[in-house]
Amino acid sequence: MSAPVINKPFRKPDPNGGWSRQVEILRNPTVIPPSERKFVQEAGILRENGSFCAQGAHWRKARPLTVKPDAPEGKLPRLPGTWLWGGVLFRHFGHFLVESSGRLWPLGNLPEPIEGVLFIPKSPGADFAPEPFHRDFFELAGVHRVYQADRPLRVDKLYVPGQGFGLGQIIEGTDYARAFFQSRFAQDIAPDGPEKLYISRSKLGRGRGKLLCEDHLDGLLADQGYEIFHPQGHDLKTQVARYKAARQVIASEGSAIHLFAIVARPEQQLAVVARRVSQATGFLLRHVRSFAGIEPVLVNTLHRSWVPENEGVARLWLSELNFAAAHQLLAQNGFVDGPVWYDPDSEALEEAKKKASDVPLAPTGSMEKEKL
Repeated sequence: MSAPVINKPFRKPDPNGGWSRQVEILRNPTVIPPSERKFVQEAGILRENGSFCAQGAHWRKARPLTVKPDAPEGKLPRLPGTWLWGGVLFRHFGHFLVESSGRLWPLGNLPEPIEGVLFIPKSPGADFAPEPFHRDFFELAGVHRVYQADRPLRVDKLYVPGQGFGLGQIIEGTDYARAFFQSRFAQDIAPDGPEKLYISRSKLGRGRGKLLCEDHLDGLLADQGYEIFHPQGHDLKTQVARYKAARQVIASEGSAIHLFAIVARPEQQLAVVARRVSQATGFLLRHVRSFAGIEPVLVNTLHRSWVPENEGVARLWLSELNFAAAHQLLAQNGFVDGPVWYDPDSEALEEAKKKASDVPLAPTGSMEKEKL
């Protein structure tokens, strides 16, 4: 693996080449976590001479979210040993999967042992207690130690890989990133579960985007022989085992599909039931295509969508599914059979809206289909 010194990787990460496939080696760099909670943060790595290591910047879509910080004053604590730069550590499950894993790809191919992976937090000023899924993921990825810098420090030696995976064009992953997950991630987890699996969001609490009356869909798919799987109720190892075992997977659109994409195989089938009009849906589909070699079936058959008043973000959409149209698409692609499905009645729909949100709901005003 080459390790050139990269000075100006200022273009967005590219899955087909450039700085996303390269590694810079730094001695005595300064690692600076963010000091404020905001979208673009002054944080990252300064080389020993004080220059900004753009190779270590975190990108989302077409812009960097970490930019050059000011050099800290005074003597800094030192982190001894040799480390791999992991970038930004996210709390949110989906963002963690996609945005905190994009620099793990050199593991197993470095020319020397390392102490572990070094991160900075996305959200400063709060104690970060890793969730079980963080610990499980790192274990499955072969990461034996993680260090999060909550204050500026100097590091003896730091390998800085380019961002090989993330949100934007880089969702397809570089060849190095895809090879890492295919050859190293969760290799000891055996398939365990039924051939038909529905990944449901129906048990998520208030304030979460979902399909209204999704429990109705749960029942219809259970009648078709699908296990109704609620991933938030299982550890990551169980989730991986289920995703490896299933021959046919239907999933309510959400972060769980990113984990499926990492461990899936080309001979599996996936149908994604859309719950919003969002670019994020396209990222999910592209991730599955690139990593798993699967062409997902998109079930984009929504009647209407609602959001909490004064909230327009797509992740909070509560959507009404056209069940008959969804059945037709799924049947055409061999996922279901039997008589056409019916929609829940208006009383069930109103009850579902009350259960889903603590505040009044407003229609989104747009049900245009995005090109995904």
